[in-house]
Amino acid sequence: MKKIFVLVFFIIGINVIAQNVLDRVVAVINNETILKSELDFRVNYLAARSNLDPNDNDLQVKVLNQMIEEKLLYVQAELDSIQVPDERVDAQLDQQMNYFISQYGSREKVEQIYGMSIERIKREFRDDVRKEMMAQTVQQQKFGMIDVTRNEVHDFFEEFQDSLGLIPEKVELQHIFVNPKGGDKAKAAAKEKAKMILDSLKKGGDFAELAKQYSDDPGSASQGGDLGFVKRGVFFPEFEAAAFSLEPGQISGIVESPVGYHIIELLERRGESIHTRHVLIKVKGDDDSDLRTIEFLTDIRDSILSGEKNFEYYANEYSDDKETANYGGTLGTFEMSQLDKNLLTIVEKLKPGEISFPKRLNIDRDIYGYHIVKLVNRVPEHQASLEQDFEDIKRLAEFRKKQKLYEKWISKLKDDIYWEIKI
Repeated sequence: MKKIFVLVFFIIGINVIAQNVLDRVVAVINNETILKSELDFRVNYLAARSNLDPNDNDLQVKVLNQMIEEKLLYVQAELDSIQVPDERVDAQLDQQMNYFISQYGSREKVEQIYGMSIERIKREFRDDVRKEMMAQTVQQQKFGMIDVTRNEVHDFFEEFQDSLGLIPEKVELQHIFVNPKGGDKAKAAAKEKAKMILDSLKKGGDFAELAKQYSDDPGSASQGGDLGFVKRGVFFPEFEAAAFSLEPGQISGIVESPVGYHIIELLERRGESIHTRHVLIKVKGDDDSDLRTIEFLTDIRDSILSGEKNFEYYANEYSDDKETANYGGTLGTFEMSQLDKNLLTIVEKLKPGEISFPKRLNIDRDIYGYHIVKLVNRVPEHQASLEQDFEDIKRLAEFRKKQKLYEKWISKLKDDIYWEIKI
């Protein structure tokens, strides 16, 4: 996933930086090309990130070869008739846009930097994202199932033991996250605001302008509430039930979902896909709801410590982090350097088996909550050993095995597929 983020960043950067540059082709791979602007941007980005000289010929050759390999993978994917469904491409584009928005702070900032709307960015680079996903798929099909035996892990450890160095300190964590629920007063205020907006629409108010002014959906407000074309199954059930019941041009009443109150307009329908826009009014948390959440989590912590029920039970029953709730609140095992500052501050003070007091957790600019964190286990920094670090060493052995097979395969692709460097 991260690899795609980086490649799309390159693509968008190339579009911005090189739009007025007279390009030339530096490499041809079957029917694909690599432009000088693409190569220069990739080289300059890598040089800036790694404090290297962008004029270093060895660096330019290395980057060009990497870009040729990426094109070879795509060409092979085409030859293998690999298809990537539209919904997967759409989901990837949405995830990438959310990533950019989180990096730059707002949708408006992304659009300002790249000189185009989010929807246009998606349209412009949809084909590139599909190609990258096809290339990743062919690579996954070729090497995804490769495993190593215990003997291979032992052999790898014997060969590289002296260069493995120290294994960093690791912690295994669980948490229970609760999003403050607005009280009756906050709900009433949000619904009253939604009614005011609906009344304005009934009197001929401009939907897009009202969405820009009042909507609490940062991803669509600047676009006049436009949500684009989306297939059934993406939105909240309450939202979909209302939206799919509308006729094009019709505006719904007030629709309540888990995130607040919506006013929806159906713009167009194509089979099981709908193009809608909405105004979202969220039920704002307040001091009272924050205090109730903290008290609720404190009661859960006390119940666990008293032995009434275990951590896993309460996580499954009450955590609003649905990705981890079904697994007892398990977050996973992390190196200490991987933890963000707030979580690091919590974990540093815990001993194995201890549970923190409730702490605020900001999910994004508009969503927050409180969580309690359990330190399940702490493994201090130590010299690598097969007994203690078998799974880590196995992953390294698998990576090396895949890398050797990949290099051999790429060499074969270079023999089978036409490619030529033009510089």
